Amino acid sequence: MSAQPPTTSDPNNEKLMALLAYLLAPIVGIIILVSDSMKSNPVLRKHAVQSIAYAVVAIIVSVILSITIILSCLFWLPYIPLIIFAIQAYQGKDVNIPVITDFCKNQGWF
Repeated sequence: MSAQPPTTSDPNNEKLMALLAYLLAPIVGIIILVSDSMKSNPVLRKHAVQSIAYAVVAIIVSVILSITIILSCLFWLPYIPLIIFAIQAYQGKDVNIPVITDFCKNQGWF
């Protein structure tokens, strides 16, 4: 008997991909949006778009923080919430990032 690979409709696979979308943002988010089987899933699409948008903002903030010598020690600070969002996504909770979720909804990205 051969084991079937997990499909994207599998709830455990969906939770794992949502977790990875935040932990490995923006790479996994882009993979989710490019993959035909995963981009049609509205939950994964929302997590992917939010993780990409937050990663872009975090990169910009970390570059700004790293300009000065004193603040360069804090360049990793914007990435801490990604761990919290990843845990919430894995638990099946709806992740709402205060400004980013509203911006993505207004743009019609999910």
